[in-house]
Amino acid sequence: MRSRITTVVLAMAVAYTLSLLASRAAIFHLPGNQQGYEPLQPIAYSHRLHAGEMQIQCQYCHFGADKSRHAGIPPASVCMNCHKFVTASPGAMRAEDELAEKERRAPRPMVSAELRKLYDAVEHGRPIVWNRIHSLPDFAYFDHRPHVSAGVACQQCHGPVESMERVRQVSDLSMGWCVNCHRDTKRTGVGGRPANPSINCSTCHF
Repeated sequence: MRSRITTVVLAMAVAYTLSLLASRAAIFHLPGNQQGYEPLQPIAYSHRLHAGEMQIQCQYCHFGADKSRHAGIPPASVCMNCHKFVTASPGAMRAEDELAEKERRAPRPMVSAELRKLYDAVEHGRPIVWNRIHSLPDFAYFDHRPHVSAGVACQQCHGPVESMERVRQVSDLSMGWCVNCHRDTKRTGVGGRPANPSINCSTCHF
């Protein structure tokens, strides 16, 4: 009788534990899985504004994606191509222009707090230390070049960055996730074109 009670109690404890784990599955990750990682950055750069509203192409800033293993973080000089002229948000600059016209004076120079960080870094020759978000382990080899040349959209791996105020890791970037993508691509191709991505171990591990 006592062993039956013990079995029932243990079964209930296991069921309760499993229900807790199922309800919190989103917060449990395998080691190295940074899915959902969304760090603060030294400058509050909005992909929603730049890639979404302004429709700046990913490779304008990440110009290494078709030439290198790594897409790369754009240097401040790329930012300055536009921000030599755009020193604050369009709304703030428009409001100042309208006020200046109303008061019959020249518009006052405006510099947003976030862009001031960019200008200070450029003026003093300091690199902007961005926090890396997507990072694979050293034993896995990944190359942006074949993916870009095949026409794989950046969003396929990085998610809808054009809607993100602050970029986060959307995919888990696990081996299974990559292999399943390669298997699916063998069947469906990329953008209507046939593709034959390898599922050989030595492609990514050598």
